[in-house]
Amino acid sequence: MPDLAVKKVVYFFGAGATHAELHNWNPDLLPEKFSLLIGDVSARVIEKARQDQLYLRDVELVSSTKGSLNIELLIRLLEKSKVHGWENKTKQLKQLVRSDIEAILIPQRTRLFYLHKAIFEYHNLRSVERKEKLIGCISLNYDHVLDLAYKEYLGEPNYCFCLDKYTLDPKHIPLLKLHGSFNWEQQRIRGRLRTIEIIPLGSTKSYLHAPYGAIWSRALELLVECNTLRIIGCSLSQNDVHLIDLLFKAHLERREAFDLELIVTTNTGEEIRRNYGFFPNIQTLSEIEGNLIPDVDPPNPFLTWLKYKLLRMVEGKTHKTRYLKKVLQ
Repeated sequence: MPDLAVKKVVYFFGAGATHAELHNWNPDLLPEKFSLLIGDVSARVIEKARQDQLYLRDVELVSSTKGSLNIELLIRLLEKSKVHGWENKTKQLKQLVRSDIEAILIPQRTRLFYLHKAIFEYHNLRSVERKEKLIGCISLNYDHVLDLAYKEYLGEPNYCFCLDKYTLDPKHIPLLKLHGSFNWEQQRIRGRLRTIEIIPLGSTKSYLHAPYGAIWSRALELLVECNTLRIIGCSLSQNDVHLIDLLFKAHLERREAFDLELIVTTNTGEEIRRNYGFFPNIQTLSEIEGNLIPDVDPPNPFLTWLKYKLLRMVEGKTHKTRYLKKVLQ
């Protein structure tokens, strides 16, 4: 008989999770050059776009680099404006976003990341397996930082391109990248190799075509099944109304609400509560598991949460681990 006391956990990763890896690797990196948060990526992308006179034609007045920036909102507005050359302008912005992220996440850096890997190592401990069961990971990120961590412990990622694939091996948990991935080239689906385009930034997002229909359906099933959703580095932006809709539908399918553990800054957590207070079990960083984390506003919520989680769950006994002991250093 299964142990009903075992908590079923799903992780949800946003851009802030990858940014946390960078910050953990080198806290002194200049944010304006290396931050992966949307405001900093947006500023760099718009500055590069402004160097192209063809891009600036007809949009120079609304291509400022001052204030709070959101490249996704800019792309959305350009798409709706139908200004002359809007297709090429938005395509250029999307390519600049990809180039910007990939220029930062070079192999020389990513191979030194260990926070995502520490999560899989944590769930691989027998003492943890008796209390928590990892049943899936969901990500909004295009990068492959999570994928590399998954491979180290579970083998080739189970992206759930087909609805029947995830049932083959219960240990081969789903890794669901809701917007796609930069590394989805030559992926085998139903015996054929395909290169899968990402769902780009902007307003023209559609999740109904293959394989995204299967991915989003599996994400809904995971959320219905879990007891706890740990949201790491994601602000639940209102730009992603499909994501909020997914969380809403999952709650409607359940008898009890799952916990929403917000592993983000205190300010971000409070903003999420203000925007989505209709979700009943929202827990900000300082509220998780009855004040698990004493730090009110740590510089790296991902690292801090993982540190205190280890201290509680494994009582600091990490000397034989590869990545967990680094978290406690």
